[in-house]
Amino acid sequence: MTNLYSRTFVLFVLLVIKISESLRLDGTWNTEEEFFHFLTKFGFQKTKPHNTELTEGFIYGNISRENRDFQASTGEIFGTLVLLPRQYFVDYYRNRTIADSDPDRACRLMFQKVNHEAYDSQCHDTGREDFLRRVPCSADQLCPDEDNPKNVIKGSQLTYAIQDINNPRFWFLSLVACVRNSTCGWEHQKIPAQIKYSLHVVNGNPDTAKNNVFEYQFSFDKQDTTEIYLVCVTVYGCMLVPLQVYASCRQLHPISRLFTATLVVQLLGLLFDTIHLLVYSFDGQGSEGLNITGDLLNILAQSLFMILLLLLAKGWAITRMVLSRKILLFAIWGLYSCLILTLYFWNMIEVDVIEDIDEYQTWPGWLTLGLRVLIMIWFLAELRMTMTYEHNTSKLQFFLHFGASSLVWFIYLPVVALIALQVSPLWRYKLLLGFTYSADLLAHAFMTYMLWPERSEQYLLLAHEVDLTDELEEFNEAPHIINHSDSALLTPSYSYDVQSLKIDL
Repeated sequence: MTNLYSRTFVLFVLLVIKISESLRLDGTWNTEEEFFHFLTKFGFQKTKPHNTELTEGFIYGNISRENRDFQASTGEIFGTLVLLPRQYFVDYYRNRTIADSDPDRACRLMFQKVNHEAYDSQCHDTGREDFLRRVPCSADQLCPDEDNPKNVIKGSQLTYAIQDINNPRFWFLSLVACVRNSTCGWEHQKIPAQIKYSLHVVNGNPDTAKNNVFEYQFSFDKQDTTEIYLVCVTVYGCMLVPLQVYASCRQLHPISRLFTATLVVQLLGLLFDTIHLLVYSFDGQGSEGLNITGDLLNILAQSLFMILLLLLAKGWAITRMVLSRKILLFAIWGLYSCLILTLYFWNMIEVDVIEDIDEYQTWPGWLTLGLRVLIMIWFLAELRMTMTYEHNTSKLQFFLHFGASSLVWFIYLPVVALIALQVSPLWRYKLLLGFTYSADLLAHAFMTYMLWPERSEQYLLLAHEVDLTDELEEFNEAPHIINHSDSALLTPSYSYDVQSLKIDL
């Protein structure tokens, strides 16, 4: 059976690899429809002088005309490929909007600051930075700015080599329909062209086989995140989910089932994200569909875990079988779920590439954090009210431990989001990812411990029969039972009869 599962998993991974969508910079640029075409924002790692080969960044590939039936001769330049660090990119990017009214002026302003540093063999041979490439390149030939073929990666028409010995930095790659004229001034290229590009952006030398597979294809801010997902998948898949499924089978209880569903959804989300990252790690490709599906499943798992905490705080299935203020409960829960979903898509679509912010520095992010704090306060109030009417020692002990651990889970995200404001954007994503999954993992592990059948039967209102064989055997072997003649002691009795637990909406 294990062998069958292994084969099925391998076939699934191979299928994902086959159907995955490319995340490389492959596409087409129409200069008539787009004056400016943004390609990517990529974090290049710090270059180590004693290990330049493995630590410098590279951009390499091909860029040529897709259709040659243009009113132009071979070798005609239709635009410029521009690679800039943030200090030059900001003005360059903002001035692009002037093209709507005056594209020639936009070209002059976009390159006004860049001109002082950018090298050009004809117009500025004293420039110190290799920022620009005239495009497209002639078929089967190097780009006109590649004056040293030895520096070009084999099979490519152009190559950028990025070295920064001081610190890692974000670089921005784009295409713009601006060209130099005969007087070295910048002007808009009015002749339309369809340009096809296929570019690779990597951290490490493509000509060596020594690159770290979990760093080579990734922007610096995403490096080593694959290991985080692998650890989480291993812990959930090999420990938490199997244990909770076993516990749920032994104790058929709605709380146990809801928590089991939470863990299964969390594992599926992590598994999809991990497969995407593993595929991308090895060939620079991945499945955007799998990635989005995994993220949405993780959001669903977070939402399910929150409703579980709120139900327990109200004492459902522990001190009562009927919920009070159900509409308020599900309205708040639904609002929070919608907000975290909105935050995810907002961060994907609306955040400008020039902004060095994370998802929690947007208005949906601040609303989400604020609502989470309000829910935490309401959670504590409900828990306090539940404990006020409870006198069973075992249940009170459960509520105390449950409340303390849940409070940590509620508050960690706002605290980490505030700390992240002081952290460089190059490290911020890994910080948030690591803390988020670590906190969720610890919270889920603690809940698995608290809801284990031998422990939870002390405080859960059992709506179904529980397998108590092991406990009865231990009870029957106790000295005071063996020496007692009253057979009634051999079977524990309960003073209440609990009906099926349900939520009446």
